[in-house]
Amino acid sequence: MKQQHPITPPPDLVAAWCRETDDSEPMFPQVAAKAAQWGAEQAEADIERKRQEAADQELEACLGEVSFLNSQALADRVRAARRPEPSRLKEQSLKHLDVMERDGYYLPEILQDLRRAVEMAPDE
Repeated sequence: MKQQHPITPPPDLVAAWCRETDDSEPMFPQVAAKAAQWGAEQAEADIERKRQEAADQELEACLGEVSFLNSQALADRVRAARRPEPSRLKEQSLKHLDVMERDGYYLPEILQDLRRAVEMAPDE
């Protein structure tokens, strides 16, 4: 079996794009444009996820270095100050929803971001 590139759109999504094409123009350029846009969005989301993972690792390493202070309250305050603001997570989640709505497709990472945003939202 041929291995797919990690940002290759799934076949059902490509089929949906083919159904959406304008018959007055050749199909390939239209589908290729949608695939390129989808790939760029997936790559951007992957870069952001990796950036956040690296920032989390750095934060935990820094907190480990000051563990001699033996203050969980201080560690919690530093951790809270260095985490992304809820509005930023909300903004990213709304972008994910736009992609899901437009393409009818999602990745597990998108669901994780959406779950985190909902969990961080205040109870009403």
